[in-house]
Amino acid sequence: MSGTNSPEAVKKLLENMQSDLRALSLECKKKFPPVKEAAESGIIKVKTIAARNTEILAALKENSSEVVQPFLMGCGTKEPKITQLCLAAIQRLMSHEVVSETAAGNIINMLWQLMENSLEELKLLQTVLVLLTTNTVVHDEALSKAIVLCFRLHFTKDNITNNTAAATVRQVVTVVFERMVAEDERHRDIIEQPVLVQGNSNRRCVSTLKPCAKDAYMLFQDLCQLVNADAPYWLVGMTEMTRTFGLELLESVLNDFPQVFLQHQEFSFLLKERVCPLVIKLFSPNIKFRQGSSSSSSPAPVEKPYFPICMRLLRVVSVLIKQFYSLLVTECEIFLSLLVKFLDADKPQWLRAVAVESIHRLCVQPQLLRSFCQSYDMKQHSTKVFRDIVNALGSFIQSLFLVPPTGNPATTNQAGNNNSGGPVSTPANSGMLGIGGGVTLLPAFEYRGTWIPILTITVQGSAKATYLEMLDKVEPPTIPEGYAMSVAFHCLLDLVRGITSMIEGELGEVETECQTTTEAASSPTQSSERQESPSTSDQMDKEIVSRAVWEEMVNACWCGLLAALSLLLDASTDEAATENILKAELTMAALCGRLGLVTSRDAFITAICKGSLPPHYALTVLNTTTAATLSNKSYSIQGQSVMMISPSSESHQQVVAVGQPLAVQPQGTVMLTSKNIQCMRTLLNLAHCHGAVLGTSWQLVLATLQHLVWILGLKPSSGGALKPGRAVEGPSTVLTTAVMTDLPVISNILSRLFESSQYLDDVSLHHLINALCSLSLEAMDMAYGNNKEPSLFAVAKLLETGLVNMHRIEILWRPLTGHLLEKVCQHPNSRMREWGAEALTSLIKAGLTFSHDPPLSQNQRLQLLLLNPLKEMSSINHPDIRLKQLECVLQILQSQGDSLGPGWPLVLGVMGAIRNDQGESLIRTAFQCLQLVVTDFLPTMPCTCLQIVVDVAGSFGLHNQELNISLTSIGLLWNISDYFFQRGETIEKELNKEEAAQQKQAEEKGVVLNRPFHPAPPFDCLWLCLYAKLGELCVDPRPAVRKSAGQTLFSTIGAHGTLLQHSTWHTVIWKVLFHLLDRVRESSTTADKEKIESGGGNILIHHSRDTAEKQWAETWVLTLAGVARIFNTRRYLLQPLGDFSRAWDVLLDHIQSAALSKNNEVSLAALKSFQEILQIVSPVRDSDKPETPPAVNVPVPVLLGSISGPGLSRPFVRTDSIGEKLGRYNSSEPPIVTDELEDLNLWWAAWNTWYRIGSESTKPPVTFDKLTFIPSQPFLTALTQIFPALYQHIKAGFSMGDLQKLGITLHSAVSVPISSDASPFILPSYTEAVLTSLQEAVLTALDVLQKAICVGPENMQIMYPAIFDQLLAFVEFSCKPPQYGQLETKHIANAKYNQIQLFAPAEWVALNYVPFAERSLEVVVDLYQKTACHKAVVNEKVLQNIIKTLRVPLSLKYSCPSESTWKLAVSSLLKVLSIGLPVARQHASSGKFDSMWPELANTFEDFLFTKSIPPDNLSIQEFQRNESIDVEVVQLISTEILPYANFIPKEFVGQIMTMLNKGSIHSQSSSFTEAEIDIRLREEFSKMCFETLLQFSFSNKVTTPQEGYISRMALSVLLKRSQDVLHRYIEDERLSGKCPLPRQQVTEIIFVLKAVSTLIDSLKKTQPENVDGNTWAQVIALYPTLVECITCSSAEVCSALKEALVPFKDFMQPPASKVQNGES
Repeated sequence: MSGTNSPEAVKKLLENMQSDLRALSLECKKKFPPVKEAAESGIIKVKTIAARNTEILAALKENSSEVVQPFLMGCGTKEPKITQLCLAAIQRLMSHEVVSETAAGNIINMLWQLMENSLEELKLLQTVLVLLTTNTVVHDEALSKAIVLCFRLHFTKDNITNNTAAATVRQVVTVVFERMVAEDERHRDIIEQPVLVQGNSNRRCVSTLKPCAKDAYMLFQDLCQLVNADAPYWLVGMTEMTRTFGLELLESVLNDFPQVFLQHQEFSFLLKERVCPLVIKLFSPNIKFRQGSSSSSSPAPVEKPYFPICMRLLRVVSVLIKQFYSLLVTECEIFLSLLVKFLDADKPQWLRAVAVESIHRLCVQPQLLRSFCQSYDMKQHSTKVFRDIVNALGSFIQSLFLVPPTGNPATTNQAGNNNSGGPVSTPANSGMLGIGGGVTLLPAFEYRGTWIPILTITVQGSAKATYLEMLDKVEPPTIPEGYAMSVAFHCLLDLVRGITSMIEGELGEVETECQTTTEAASSPTQSSERQESPSTSDQMDKEIVSRAVWEEMVNACWCGLLAALSLLLDASTDEAATENILKAELTMAALCGRLGLVTSRDAFITAICKGSLPPHYALTVLNTTTAATLSNKSYSIQGQSVMMISPSSESHQQVVAVGQPLAVQPQGTVMLTSKNIQCMRTLLNLAHCHGAVLGTSWQLVLATLQHLVWILGLKPSSGGALKPGRAVEGPSTVLTTAVMTDLPVISNILSRLFESSQYLDDVSLHHLINALCSLSLEAMDMAYGNNKEPSLFAVAKLLETGLVNMHRIEILWRPLTGHLLEKVCQHPNSRMREWGAEALTSLIKAGLTFSHDPPLSQNQRLQLLLLNPLKEMSSINHPDIRLKQLECVLQILQSQGDSLGPGWPLVLGVMGAIRNDQGESLIRTAFQCLQLVVTDFLPTMPCTCLQIVVDVAGSFGLHNQELNISLTSIGLLWNISDYFFQRGETIEKELNKEEAAQQKQAEEKGVVLNRPFHPAPPFDCLWLCLYAKLGELCVDPRPAVRKSAGQTLFSTIGAHGTLLQHSTWHTVIWKVLFHLLDRVRESSTTADKEKIESGGGNILIHHSRDTAEKQWAETWVLTLAGVARIFNTRRYLLQPLGDFSRAWDVLLDHIQSAALSKNNEVSLAALKSFQEILQIVSPVRDSDKPETPPAVNVPVPVLLGSISGPGLSRPFVRTDSIGEKLGRYNSSEPPIVTDELEDLNLWWAAWNTWYRIGSESTKPPVTFDKLTFIPSQPFLTALTQIFPALYQHIKAGFSMGDLQKLGITLHSAVSVPISSDASPFILPSYTEAVLTSLQEAVLTALDVLQKAICVGPENMQIMYPAIFDQLLAFVEFSCKPPQYGQLETKHIANAKYNQIQLFAPAEWVALNYVPFAERSLEVVVDLYQKTACHKAVVNEKVLQNIIKTLRVPLSLKYSCPSESTWKLAVSSLLKVLSIGLPVARQHASSGKFDSMWPELANTFEDFLFTKSIPPDNLSIQEFQRNESIDVEVVQLISTEILPYANFIPKEFVGQIMTMLNKGSIHSQSSSFTEAEIDIRLREEFSKMCFETLLQFSFSNKVTTPQEGYISRMALSVLLKRSQDVLHRYIEDERLSGKCPLPRQQVTEIIFVLKAVSTLIDSLKKTQPENVDGNTWAQVIALYPTLVECITCSSAEVCSALKEALVPFKDFMQPPASKVQNGES
């Protein structure tokens, strides 16, 4: 009241006081003068105080006795008006706290008098209240007097006064205690030594208490006395008192001021010593009373329980337990036992109701319950109070069902749809309500005919009692039906809710504390800080204690709770109630789970499970696996037997679904009610939210769910979620619309349940997985031996669980996949199996795509773990499983291929595990995977896996189900090799690293590292594996595969062989290539020669491939060619290997056996290979060989369906980058032979092979028949073409013997005839003179040889003659073709005369050798031009031989088979002589050429004057040309022979001169015409002869007598001839008369005339001593003849004559004198 101290307030107070006093004096003026006087003196007093004191209020308080006096006197008048005025004034003073203790005492005394006179009772109460509340001046006796005054007023006749007094008493009691609390507050800071109370004997030992406390103590003590009907000690003057009021006051004090009792020993003592005995004493009538027991049975009449007192006692007990439990442990035990007893069925209904209400009050205080448990249940010899309370509630509920309460029995046959969503809050007495025309049932419990409505009595969690609050009722009220049940039901719910939330809260705290302490301990704080944190061991102890309490609480209450809740669940007809019961069971199950109390957890879960299934549903799990405690379905609770009531079937529930039970034998249908569905949802909820604590009960939960799902007809869909599906067998599942709309929700919750498994800890997760696995096993057992639809629940949910737990898949992977693999995937029921595979593959795919932490790329162990089941599936033989497996692989590749890493071996293993007998579709799918791997994933896989890829690809090549796949797989091998090549370096590095690691491991373990091709480095082994695989395919039974594999093998070795280590080549050669060659040779030589009939109509086989032998021939060709090519291109790599020569011999052996095989294709190919290894040709495709007849060379592809495998027609030299690389390699490779020290033996070995092949193949057979094998021209050509290259290597040691071998071979080869059917391809057409390739080759061979000799050392040049011999032998073929054994051949004679029939019956045709012979001749000439001077050539009379050989065609001339021959012979002769004659002259003295001259002379003679007759059809031009040839010969004589006559034998010169003479004179023939022809033909020739004679008739260079002799001889011949011609002319002219002479003759005479003039000119120019006198005489002798010619008629002759005559003038001079002669 801060306002009372302000100056204004004080001023106001003074004014009011004065006005009050004035009013008083006025009132009392007449009747009570003393009062008037006192009032007036009071005014003065007040004024004086106001004037003298600054602290007016304090002064007033000091003098308050005097100030108050007038008013007290006023009250004494007992005059109402005055009294009221005075009381008001006194109240005003009190409110301003200006009343002193004495004044207060006086006031109270005055009030007491008024009370005794029953005056102004309400005002009195008001004044007392103001006095006691405004200040604390009233103490002790005064206080007690004031309190008694209030009590006395409470018991007046006036109702209003009574009630006001009661309220005032309550307020005053409160004030007294509040004062004490305030006093304690004031003294709280002063710490007093508590005075030791000597025992508690003196109950009034209050001397130690402070004033206010003392008042409170005295007051409370007297209240106890009064309730106990004893005399009070302190409240002196009490006249009467009621127990009910006393109890109410006690309750309010206890309730409002518990701290007073807890803090002060004196008060605690009162509580223990006075209050508790009092309560127990007052309870006795209720304890003893039994309802319905006859009074006579007990000796004394029993006092009947009295409702008002009983109810108030219970309220006091509630307060005592709630507030002072810690002080009154023992007493509380008694109270609680009483409470429990009050619930007995033989107690009055109202008593049971208030007892339940009281218990409800306890149930909402979990901490209190916890204390009970700790204080009683956990002590050894104590009552199990907490357990009893719970069990009592259970028994109470049971008793309500079993003993119907008095009152109207419920109508049990009410039916109707319980559609109300929640409980209908209605007045308790209304039985049914019509809502919207439909009948709604009240929420109620119904059990075995007992129907108990559920009333809405309280908000959950607060115990708002109805009957405990009826303080105004004296008679026990009637309890509505269902009230007690409803309260008990709420007790249970609140109890469960309280306990669980409390324990879970504490558990949570413990857990967080544990975490923080562990964090604190682990965090690197300073040690001092760490010491401050509470030591962990204390905490552990604390937790152990707490845990013991929690477990005890649960153990104490679960049996009772479960019994009661199961019963209620079964009886409940209300959805909301059901929901609450289920929620309670669920929270209990979860709590038990959290505390690890398995038995109780399983019991609660079983209850929910049973609720979910139809009544009496045969589910073994629920009946067997629950703990043994439940076996007898009842719990013994301290002697009371609480029955476990099993669900009754006749509960009035709406049926919402009818379905099939899940059982082996088909049974009838079962029905599900809405309550079942509700329980199911709870079950789902439980599993969803509390999966972590379910442990082994997952089995129960999942088994139940599986059955429900089955009944509802949910079927698994992708990902494992269940979707509503049709039931497959039996009457279809019937679902009401209500449940239909629920189904998606249920299936959703089901899925979410398994999704939430990701939040479970590892152990719980294992429990879940184990449960699912055992469920699955059961389902599988059911599915055995029948094709009924199996239950896929477990499999689907295993899948779902796996999918959501990917983040820690490791811990569940093995059990999960192990079960799916070993059990489900191998199950005979296909649907079961299919789902197993689906689940397994989905899990694997999901596992690989999941972003793990660390990622899979860094966690290889996990990746292998994930892929392992995929590999394991390979051991299952069901094709459908394998197909799933392969599809999975394909999908993994498409999505995860890049990141498989170490998982590759497993994935590849799966593809490789497909066997040949497993059907086309499997093989196709697997192959598809492989193709994907090869095209896309080689770079991403570890290099160690490449070998597996090669193996797998190879194995597909060997599958014979589908040719296409085999061919494509070979293509893949090629792609793989390409990849190896491109990425060689990286692969090699990685493999070497891996190898080193493995080597180390092997050494540590002490084992030998074992892998194929071991000593080779790992990268090479990879190649070798590839080659070996291709090698196997090269001998596959199918030709197409062989061909493709062969091409690929050699292409890869060719293209990429350079990557191999040098030493590895040894393995390639021996283990791969030769091994392959051996196998092919063997297969080829043993192959069947039977014709293969074209199969199936659509496959055409070309005639060149229509036997197995022919097909193998192709393979042999390919293989040999390939090996040879490798030997050729990689010679520089192979040569340094140790056993190259051995390899070389083996290869040559193979080539020889192939070359000598009786198959044109093979033998020719063998030679090609031979050529190749001698590094003669670069690799070409078969079809590029121009000289082969198509029958052999065109590899016609076998036309098989739709084959387009890459292997069918791949050219050897590829055009892509690899091909280019290869090109670069080749170009940069060393030239043909680099090493001078090259092993000559190799080449000699080759030469011997060559010779063997040549001699064997060209040896004419002994007998001939249709089938005789005669080598083909291409073969012989190839053979011959090999020689030059071979020769390059062996020329150094090539001896005459070898040359002879060569000559024999070449000669035989050229002699081999051609089969007539091949002749059109090989024979040139007859108009052109062309060589066959064979002939070309033979000449080339000799050419090479002679060139080599040319540059070779001296000793080689002795071979020249042999070469000439060989060539000259060939030249003879022009006129005399060779024979081939006894073979009859048709010869091709001169084409102009014998045109042969091409396809004449003869089998063999000899070649046209003319061109060959002619070419040989040209070669001879060329060669001779180069070698004429060589010693050997000179010594061996080569020139003579040439001339001798040429003499044959020259003498035949027109009779030669070909006209060209003799012409060539002439020109050759001329060339040879132009070279050879000088040489012959040089060696004239040695006589080496003596025998040549006669030969030469004869040759000239035979040619110039031939015996052969020219053909009739020869044209004039032809003849002129031929004549010019003759002329050339004469010119040669004139230039090369005659000038050197002195070096030439005389006989020879004579022969020549005779010949010239013969030529220059046209001898007359017998007939004119012939003579004419003769002249016509030889005019030029004759002229030439004449000129030659003329030319040699003199010479101005006579150096030797020999020459002079020739000149003279020539001159005389010439002059003689001129004389003859002139004479003949003159004769003829004379004879012919007017007829002109023939043209030739005229020309001749002119020529002679010219010659004469020329001769004379020449003679003049010649030095006189050179000219023989005889000659002059002969010249001059011509003169007369010339003169005779003058008469001739021809003008030309005349002019020529004139020129001839003119020179004669020089002879017309006088002869000189002798003197002159002498002088000169």
